[in-house]
Amino acid sequence: MIRSALLALYLAVYTLIVGPPLVLYAALTGKVEGLYWAGVKGLTFMVRLLGVRTRVEGIENVPPGTCVFASNHTSNADGPVIVGALPRRIAILAKKSLFAAPLIGTAFKQAHFVPLDRSKPERAKASVELAAKYVREGTSFLIFPEGTRSKDGRLQLFKGGSFLLAIEGGAAVVPVACIGAHRIIPKKSLSIHPGEVTVRFCKPIDASAYRPEERAKLAERVRAAIAEALPPDQRPLD
Repeated sequence: MIRSALLALYLAVYTLIVGPPLVLYAALTGKVEGLYWAGVKGLTFMVRLLGVRTRVEGIENVPPGTCVFASNHTSNADGPVIVGALPRRIAILAKKSLFAAPLIGTAFKQAHFVPLDRSKPERAKASVELAAKYVREGTSFLIFPEGTRSKDGRLQLFKGGSFLLAIEGGAAVVPVACIGAHRIIPKKSLSIHPGEVTVRFCKPIDASAYRPEERAKLAERVRAAIAEALPPDQRPLD
């Protein structure tokens, strides 16, 4: 609980000090690189401060150009460690509630992060279409196709809709296996435990070989690649 309190305090102070000038600069100039990398450096420092070590494997599998990174989702630690492991700017297709905070929500939108509202199919479709537009314009994305965090760390079934942004955006999909994050911040827990998280990038998959109506096939292929890269205790029981 002490680590959770320190995390909340750190995020509040860092956001209030760094956020306003960079959000204003991005609004005036349209340049978000400074805002993005300030956020990444802040997250990376926070992760280290909490005693979390990140091991990165397979970075050579990440091709040049625009990509869609598809990862398993077990913890609130997944996003920070994966974003910190990537040497390029990305955006995230994430649940709508993450955009609720005024300053943070504004920064997310400036960086082309896209809120995903699964409560209504038409809104979810509009979010994916917007993300696909950003992909075509050169923005790489991180997606969590399970849609929610796993309760026990094991890989769940994938929803195919989010893969439309790779198919329609013409980008390669890089499967990402996030290992051990569920032990750092378990689902529905406020406790944060020091430890190591491994981010393993798998070989890219060409999404241009799939039509929109074949998104479920692409989703299953990506899921199989991630399952193979996970340790036995995180692989799906099916």
